[in-house]
Amino acid sequence: MSDPMNRPARGPMVFEDTDDTPALTPVTAPPVPEGDTPTGTAMQGAAVMAARPVSRGISWIGAAAVSLLGMIVSVAIWDFVTGLLARNVILGWVAVGLVVVVGLGVLRWVAVELGAFARLRRLDDLQHQAVTARAADDLKQARDFAVGIERLYRDRADVEWDRARLSARMAEVVDTETLLDLVEREVIAPLDARAVAEVEAAARQVASVTALVPLALADLAAALIGNIRMIRRIGEVYGGRSGTLGSWRLTRSVFAHLVATGAIAVGDDLIGSVAGGGVLSKLSRRFGEGVVNGALTARVGLAAIEVCRPMPYGTGKKPSVSAVVARALKGLFQTAKG
Repeated sequence: MSDPMNRPARGPMVFEDTDDTPALTPVTAPPVPEGDTPTGTAMQGAAVMAARPVSRGISWIGAAAVSLLGMIVSVAIWDFVTGLLARNVILGWVAVGLVVVVGLGVLRWVAVELGAFARLRRLDDLQHQAVTARAADDLKQARDFAVGIERLYRDRADVEWDRARLSARMAEVVDTETLLDLVEREVIAPLDARAVAEVEAAARQVASVTALVPLALADLAAALIGNIRMIRRIGEVYGGRSGTLGSWRLTRSVFAHLVATGAIAVGDDLIGSVAGGGVLSKLSRRFGEGVVNGALTARVGLAAIEVCRPMPYGTGKKPSVSAVVARALKGLFQTAKG
């Protein structure tokens, strides 16, 4: 069919390639950028929150608010009881009995808290006594320390056998170092194993929640609650069973020490390699954050052990962060490999 406009016929067209850039190969291709290095944000945030000091003004305001609330409640209860007595004697005396029960409960809670502070102070005194005895090579002070350890655990059925072994061998020892090492080996070392087990469980829990629960602030809440519970249980293992206020004070002491020394930051030992190396950098960021938070929880737990332990480490093997984290996060590593 002829073209009515007499246009020339078109054939195939050839375009010259002027791009001299060589094609990319697996060898010459640039590396794929990795995600941000996990930093354990939840654990560092929890540490800052727990270690943050309360200003004197806030303390005074809080004390005044509690006192005012106590006055309001007391006057309301008094008016309620007296008014009920005027209307119905039987119901009035029932109310009086209930008020007495509540008052006894409050007094018991106060006594528990005071006893908790006393036990924590007792652990501090024993630590100081052990340090002084070892530094001065004072056998008498070392024997007093050993007797104090016996008294501390005399009501603990789980330590009865260890305490009996210490009592049987204590009279034979005539050297300060040997006596202190005997106390550490017979009584404190079994407690160390239980405390380290608590640290491993808490690290595993915090790591799991951070890695598996994709909710905002869930990792921060899990880190804070898990660490407070862990520190409280470590205190109970070493005989410093504490109440609510005592647990919070102990937690603040541990976190304040870690924040002051910079030990809560991702840094030197295994935590640095976990955050920036090898396998974890190839995994999801959520999993990496979980592992780092678990590692930082382990570091907090080991610091709590040093705070709660009745004596500093002597010849006993001090647990390392690397070993504790490896055991605590073993399940997570196996899951990642699978």
